[in-house]
Amino acid sequence: MAAMFTCCLGCCGDAGSGHIPLKEMPTVQLDTHHMGTDVVIVKSGRRICGTGGCLANAPLHQNKSYFEFKIQSTGVWGIGVATQKVNLNQVPLGRDINSLVLRHDGSIYHNNEEKNKLPANSIPQEGDVVGVTYDHVELNLYLNGKNMHCPASGIRGTVYPVVYVDDSAILDCQFSDFYHTAPQGFEKILFEQQIF
Repeated sequence: MAAMFTCCLGCCGDAGSGHIPLKEMPTVQLDTHHMGTDVVIVKSGRRICGTGGCLANAPLHQNKSYFEFKIQSTGVWGIGVATQKVNLNQVPLGRDINSLVLRHDGSIYHNNEEKNKLPANSIPQEGDVVGVTYDHVELNLYLNGKNMHCPASGIRGTVYPVVYVDDSAILDCQFSDFYHTAPQGFEKILFEQQIF
């Protein structure tokens, strides 16, 4: 009986310490496997420059997601959500059904249609932080922590955070450790966990 008990313990991981090593959760960052050909990703997958778009490496599975972008250098840029079918070499995004984005001029585009627009005095500038909430129906925007009250919707399917840059724009992504507190009920992007 004692031999069977020892065998069971030995089968459950490191028999020496009795601890089972935990698998480390991956970090949400920009995905170098889903980016435009002229995009440059630096700072451990958190900064985008060059020309084109890039998806994050985690889809928005949970009901209410929040993430942020800080404008390090102005130019042509856009942020929002997109499916993996989006053409990341063709900027600006928002021209087809595969992306819903805020563009640098304050307009929000999906399927080549302006869905909403930021107030004229709230166009993001260099140094500003734009927060994005998404609840699988509606995308909302926050400028330096303040709700802009300009919802947009229309995209369908599994979506990922997306960002594009052109004309010397540089943006930093924050998928955790936010500059501003996430709006109530919203949280950082969670990887889908599989339990076997």
